[in-house]
Amino acid sequence: MSSIEHAEESSRLPKSARTEQLRAGLERLYEAYNRPCFVEPDPLQFLRQYADPLDREVAGIIASSLAFGQVAQIIAGVQSVLDRMAAPRAFLLRATRPSLARAFTDFRHRYVTGRELADMLWGVRSVLARHGSLGRCFTACLASSDDTVLPALTQFVDCLREDSTMPRNYLLPSPRRGSACKRLNLFLRWMVRRDEVDLGGWDGVCPALLIVPIDTHMHRFAKALGLTTRKQADMRTALEVTAGFRRFAPHDPVRFDFALTRLGIRKDANSEALLNALGLSAGPHLL
Repeated sequence: MSSIEHAEESSRLPKSARTEQLRAGLERLYEAYNRPCFVEPDPLQFLRQYADPLDREVAGIIASSLAFGQVAQIIAGVQSVLDRMAAPRAFLLRATRPSLARAFTDFRHRYVTGRELADMLWGVRSVLARHGSLGRCFTACLASSDDTVLPALTQFVDCLREDSTMPRNYLLPSPRRGSACKRLNLFLRWMVRRDEVDLGGWDGVCPALLIVPIDTHMHRFAKALGLTTRKQADMRTALEVTAGFRRFAPHDPVRFDFALTRLGIRKDANSEALLNALGLSAGPHLL
């Protein structure tokens, strides 16, 4: 049976059966691709270089903040930053504004300048000095009534921007402006979830609260899976897609994020087999 015939047959199933078929397909995808051997090339690979969770969270916010553009560019950009830092947390705690500006004066990642990077890193350094870690700061922003990380993420960005001298910084988008905050939600996935791929470390945050990091590729998948009809990949869409994935994994709605995004990153990912498993056609709207 072709992937198109498979998709047409699947679409005629009752809603409950269709949901179960998608859940089973997503689980097969998770088992196939959610493995350490599929991490590279991915900015997540840099976190595995640090045994100390306090270094890992600093490396994580740097790696996630630069996770836009072509994968090779991302890897080169993150490597360039971390090579200048050695032990990331200790480097920042020793830093001054002028020393950060000097350290990254020649840095550029696409349209992000060394000035923006130094501004973000100063915000990270300020949070470390006030709270001891990024994780403690984020946990302090959480309320027991929160049903997603959105309110805490908004406050967290405010904390990181508190000492900024720039009116806006692309590396630290605020949910207040409607941004999907894909890269910050990616960072939270890395910090909160713990399995073979995501290393965790922030035990005070429940994975059930996480928001799917939505970009163009994930948006296309979500529309194909019937999780959203929205045209814009903004925060409203991210929340809608997250609610949709909760049907398949109520306690871990971003469980399938890594596996699904292998299609957009790895050339050796078997796209046709993956889409067949989900009952979807391998049309240009997905690939």
